[in-house]
Parts: sequence; C-alpha cells; structure tokens
Amino acid sequence: MKKGIIAALLAMLTSLALLGMSFGSVNAAEKHYIVTSDATYAPFDFQDKNNQYIGIDQDLLKAIAKAAGFTVTVKPMAFNAAMQSVASSQADGVIAGTTITNERKAVYDFSDPYYKTGIAWATAKDSKIKSLSDLKGKTVALKTGTAGAEYAESIKDQYGFKITYFSDSDTVYRDVINGNSVATFADLPVLQYTIKNGTALKVQNAKAPFAAGDLGFAVKKGENQALLADFNKGLATIKKNGTYDKIVNKYLSAKASTFTGSAKDNSSLWGILKSNHTAFLSGLKQTMYLTVVGIVLASLWGLFLGILGVSKNALLRGLSTAVIYLFRGMPMLVLAFFLYIGIPAVTGTKISAWTAGILTLVLNEGAYTAAFVRGGFNSVDNGQMEAARSLGLSHSQAMRRVIIPQGLKLMVPSFINQFIITLKDTSLLSAIGILELTQTGTLIVTRNSQGFRVWTLVAMIYLVVITLLTLLSNKVEKRTNA
Repeated sequence: MKKGIIAALLAMLTSLALLGMSFGSVNAAEKHYIVTSDATYAPFDFQDKNNQYIGIDQDLLKAIAKAAGFTVTVKPMAFNAAMQSVASSQADGVIAGTTITNERKAVYDFSDPYYKTGIAWATAKDSKIKSLSDLKGKTVALKTGTAGAEYAESIKDQYGFKITYFSDSDTVYRDVINGNSVATFADLPVLQYTIKNGTALKVQNAKAPFAAGDLGFAVKKGENQALLADFNKGLATIKKNGTYDKIVNKYLSAKASTFTGSAKDNSSLWGILKSNHTAFLSGLKQTMYLTVVGIVLASLWGLFLGILGVSKNALLRGLSTAVIYLFRGMPMLVLAFFLYIGIPAVTGTKISAWTAGILTLVLNEGAYTAAFVRGGFNSVDNGQMEAARSLGLSHSQAMRRVIIPQGLKLMVPSFINQFIITLKDTSLLSAIGILELTQTGTLIVTRNSQGFRVWTLVAMIYLVVITLLTLLSNKVEKRTNA
C-alpha cells in the first residue's frame, strides 16, 4: 500500500512539473510573448460587459503587436503579482499603467513612454475635506504598488496622515465611500473614469495633478530587449498612423455604459447575474475544478504523511511531523507567491499559475489532512493492534488490514469538511492570476462599481455550493455509520 501511494505521488509531482514547464514555455521563433497586466485598473486594464479584457493598455498592446509583427498572450492579475512575474522571469513583459520611476528602473527596462499622467487625490462625494492639510490624523486608502501609493507615502509625514493598503481599486474606493478612510491617491484618468462610472468620489485636484509622469511597458532588466525594441517600433507606428489617438480617446471620452452595460443591467441582483452569468459560471467552474483536483491530490499526500506519522520508524514520524508543521504553519498566500514567483526567480524555470495553485492547495490542505489522518489512526483502540498481532499479523499487515480501514471510517466527516475548506481557500489563488469565482467578482466590480450587489451574488453562489456539499457529507456520514 505504501509503495502504491509513493508511486502515485511521484507520478503526480512529475506530471505537475511537466505541465508547469509546458505552460510556461514560449516559442521565441514565432515572436510570441507572455505579457502580464493589472486586471482591475480601468480605463487602462479591465473587463467589458462581454467579459473581454480591454482598456487603453490592452488595445495599445494589440495594435502595437500587430504593427510590429509579434503576438502576445496576456495574463491579467493583481498589480504587484504582475510586476513580480516579470521580475522572476515568469513573463516576458508587463503593461499595467506602470509609471516609470528611478526605483523601478533598477529592476526593469522600460519602453518609450506611451502615456503621460499625473496623481490626483479624491475624497467621498460629500466629504468636508478640501485640502491635504485636512488629512492630518486621518487614514488614506491606497492600492499597493501604484504611483498614487508612492506619492502618498512620500508626503504622509508632511501632512500627518496614516495609510492603509488594498490590492484592488474598488476596495480602495469603497473604503473611502464607507468612511473607513477619508481619501485616496491614484492616476487622474483612473479616478475620473471610476467617477464617470458612478462611484461616489470627488477629485480634489483635477486641474493640477501632482507628480506628472510617464507610463511605460516594462521587461526584466537586461532581458527581452527584442520585445522592448518591437514594442517601441510598434508604438511609433501607431502614433504616426493615428491609431494611438483613436484608442486613447475611445476610453477617455466614451460613456461608461459603453463598457459596463446599461443602468438596468447593473441596478439589481438579477440584472447583474443575467448580464454576467457566463462569467460567473466560468469562475465557478474553475473554482470547482481547482477544488476537486486539489482535494484529491491533497488527500493522497495527506494520507501518505499520516501513515508516516504512525510509522514504527522514529525518523519517518519526525519527517511527517516536520512537513505538517511547515506547510500548516505557512500562510497559504505566502506559499502561493513562493511557488509562483519565488522559486522561478531562483531557478529560472517557469511554472504556470495553475500548477503553482494546485501545488499550493496540495501542500497546504495536505498538511491539514495529514494531521487528522494521523489523529484518526491513533484514535483506533490499541486493543485492535494487539488483537491483530496476537493472530499472527505483522505490524504492517495489522496496519493495512485493521487500523487503516477503521481509521479511514472515522475520518470521513473530516475529509468532507476539508473539501469545503479547500473550496473556500481557492479564492486566495486569484492573487497569482487564476480566474476563479472571487477574481471573477473582482473583475465585474471593477467594471460596474456595484460592489455590494456583485459580492452578494458571489457569497450566494458559495453558500449554495457549500450547502450542497454539506448535505452530501451528511448523507455519506450516515451511510458510513450505518
């Protein structure tokens, strides 16, 4: 039994490694590049009402690629993850409304500037705050890693305000609107677009933005110089033929409903569900796929570790305890970033987000599974082992034929419960660009600014699925105890 489990685990890890390498490979001969982007930064990067990735960045990249004769695969994700993916060689380049700064030039090589912007600050629409001096002693909400955050950090001591950080723009805006913080800093066109889309904010310095700067396309310093040259070549071409101006004007002058859908679509739970049902179904499908694959592999891994944990060999028991302690004690999000960004940065081997996500679930959930597996085996009455040995069975035979079957029966409710936990934990994998149900909700909110309604729908979907799983667990438990 142990040999079979070990063989299965080796096959699993080998398959995942090969899968990751195949997903990460890029055929340079075809001039095809992997480019990351922020998924929640309208009007530069966001999804439209048809769930297609659009925006100034996205349309410019497509036009530039066509003009320069190369193709791209875009991987939208959180801004910091997008930048780190390039720094760790997981992707070839990044276009995410990235301001060119001296600090970033130490890590990245930038293209010619493709957009000039400035930093604005905004408050709730009915706020009495009128100047930066009014921020003293209050809290400002910022999106991590952005130029707006960097500018706010540079003046916070001067004006005496505190800072809180979030990973996506809509959460920042909601924090200000709800009164948890009093202001935010961001690129002026980003704030203007979200206000145009119905977000109850007010820009305080629209006519005089701070720290005017340039946005640029970035690659890892010293690498992908051919891509950088192609980008500059294509940018020059579309500026010359007028395509550039058409794209920018398309997003800065169009009505928000052009991309977000009608007011009727976004004014009710049913309207949002009806107009985004394809996206919700796709996100749920990915969530369930990750959950099922993750829990099956995690159960095998946890069972293996659990068996080691009750071994007669002290070394194997110690190894099991150490592995469980390591991965149960490590925050899941940290583990995901370590696998997706940390390891490739050191080894130079690309790992797909899907592979990193599955490995994260297997290692994290497997550690918790191993803990209750070990506990299940230990909970079997000692007399069972003594009786089996008195009948002439060896220790390993007694484990296989007596202890393990009884222990597994006791563990059935725990396995079902771990299934539910894994389902919820998949939401953390959105941070590395996996488009599961939570990330789907984030993208829809970025587009229509209907945070309450969208997150209510997401919560309802999770509750329905978890309720069905709970009913299933109750039925399985009854049959097991029958």
